[in-house]
Amino acid sequence: MMSAAAVLNGIDAAIVRLLVDVHPFVIGFFRALFGLLFVAPMIVRRPAILASGYRATHAVRAALKLGGLLCFFVAFTLAPLADVTAIIFLSPILLAIGAWLFLGEKLGPMRVLAIAAGFSGALIIINPGGSGALEPALLLALAGSALMALAQLVLKKMSQRDSADTLVAWNLILTVPLALIPAMFMWTTPGWPAFFLLVVQGMCGALNMALVTRAFSYADASFLAPFDFIRLPAVALIAFLLFGQVAGLSTWIGAGIIFAATLIASRNKTPTRMD
Repeated sequence: MMSAAAVLNGIDAAIVRLLVDVHPFVIGFFRALFGLLFVAPMIVRRPAILASGYRATHAVRAALKLGGLLCFFVAFTLAPLADVTAIIFLSPILLAIGAWLFLGEKLGPMRVLAIAAGFSGALIIINPGGSGALEPALLLALAGSALMALAQLVLKKMSQRDSADTLVAWNLILTVPLALIPAMFMWTTPGWPAFFLLVVQGMCGALNMALVTRAFSYADASFLAPFDFIRLPAVALIAFLLFGQVAGLSTWIGAGIIFAATLIASRNKTPTRMD
């Protein structure tokens, strides 16, 4: 399930790149809208899932996740897909930092080493030529990873009281109006080919969310985390077939370092609270 979700993420990134005539903000709105339409039957059949112990927190999480997605979408249109995807893998590293800062989780020596290694891998990708000029699109991807990590921190707290279905439903319900606000300023009505791609993207997003949610109900996060890295070769292959993009050596080296760092961070758990 995690492997399939990783491939769907690759398809999602390629669709953003294909939608050259649609602004990323508009893509974000339609992705949320069609994603909501695909899960709407579940909500209608089981309205009880909308009962939640949280209110405003759902909106905060939706806004953070939307901000991260929009950063990624803009980066996908400006930079090589494999480079952006590799930077996205920093999210678990940033999550570990956020858990230390805001949730009181301890950082053992191995996790500190993993964080340092993760950022060194990101620097290799962001500045592959060593010219001293940072790539703005990849910095945007880094910002998106930070926003996603914050969203995960909020989710970690909310999952103590709300079910996975409740969290998915409210995220999509609230993301649609939130995404409409920036989309209105960049609005262009998609043509039929673009509209079809947006429908496929919404379907991929909803299916991705369902697969990941179910996978985490079967296995621990530390076991599942490495499978998400299937996304990079999937994206690299799709980018080569559709756009002729070839991931450079620095991308694979940096991604390998980030992968190792994430693996270390996820498998070296420490007590969750400071005394």
